[in-house]
Amino acid sequence: MIVSLIPHPSEPSGPLTSLEVHLERKGERLWVRFVAEGAVQDVEWPGPAEPVRTDELWKHSCFEVFIATTGGYREFNLSPSSQWASYRFEGGYRMGMANADAVAMIDPLDLAEDMLALEAHLDLPSPVGKLGLTAVIEAKDGSKTYWALAHPSDKPDFHHPDSFVLDLP
Repeated sequence: MIVSLIPHPSEPSGPLTSLEVHLERKGERLWVRFVAEGAVQDVEWPGPAEPVRTDELWKHSCFEVFIATTGGYREFNLSPSSQWASYRFEGGYRMGMANADAVAMIDPLDLAEDMLALEAHLDLPSPVGKLGLTAVIEAKDGSKTYWALAHPSDKPDFHHPDSFVLDLP
């Protein structure tokens, strides 16, 4: 399955011209490939780091997967640095945040003059509900753009329940 993310309408698209996500369910795991195209050399990509769980990755260029579950949702943050994070929220919108046991494994980046692709394999929660796919893209000038499948509010808010719109086969 391939879907396109769109920039939040309140912000310009920044250095990117498109952002696609390829995904495939593989049993209890999800394979995702985020493909950013455009002036990728004008994006502030995090440098390589140890592939460990790290908080606050969303403060810089980062790709994200949100998965609705019974009574809450999961959030995965995937950095081009190879760092990652997984969180669980229980009880609704931004409630009961804690580290999730789920693990993300990020493959080496695929980089070309006008494209950067990040692939990852994620542990899926059970049951799996609708997905939200998002990205924070930080330009070298410090400005940020916010990409998602849907933007249901006037400000970027990836946790908004109406941004979880994709059914995973």
